[in-house]
Amino acid sequence: MRYIKMVIIVLFISLQSIMVNAANMEKATALLQESDLSRGNVSGIIWDIDIETETNGKTQKNSLQVLVKGTNSLAVYQSPSKVKGRKLLMKDRNMWFIKPGLSKPVPISPRQKLLGGASNGDIASTNYAGDYTIESFTKDLFQNEPCFVYELKAKNKKVTYDKIKYWVSEKRRIGLKAQFFTRSGKMFKTAFLEYDHTILINGEERPFVSKMTILNAMVKTDKTIMAYHNINIREISPSSFNLNLLVR
Repeated sequence: MRYIKMVIIVLFISLQSIMVNAANMEKATALLQESDLSRGNVSGIIWDIDIETETNGKTQKNSLQVLVKGTNSLAVYQSPSKVKGRKLLMKDRNMWFIKPGLSKPVPISPRQKLLGGASNGDIASTNYAGDYTIESFTKDLFQNEPCFVYELKAKNKKVTYDKIKYWVSEKRRIGLKAQFFTRSGKMFKTAFLEYDHTILINGEERPFVSKMTILNAMVKTDKTIMAYHNINIREISPSSFNLNLLVR
């Protein structure tokens, strides 16, 4: 009888632990989903991105206009003049490069380098909650701000990164810092995010990303800054992401 009581107590404690862990995971998942909203994962949005990179003492600049609808995005180069009109289309995590004068689009990977430390996939909306599995999470401070710290693993090879360590503010519900890793676990860059813009979603005003600073983990002097401007939430037609229409 005493043995049975002990078994019941152990089972009860185990069940409580499972319920607590499930509740914590539910909260962590919801927080990650909310942080994606502040990085463009909404029903329709347009923004301009200025990308400036410092590599080996040289500076390069590009400007793009980006249309986003969920996981689909279209980036159109605005400057410099030699690349104006070029396009990067991402649809269902497949990506193409479209250049005026080319009769066929060129399949590319979101992982390919765009400029400096920015990859092709960095200009699209962020859908970490959908594209990555939460392997684990802890709580920690980043610049004295309580955060959930996620260990994220890619669900497939179509996404931009294999592994991400991601700091999300528990109060403001925004991503503050990200470290990016290869499949073998080697960190190759770190990003810091700022949120000086606001957007209105379902009647709620929330922060929206204004700047992402990317630092190269191997070459400490290499830096890439992505500045976001002219944020405009609006309905975007599915035809904007029609590959056949874009290459005409």
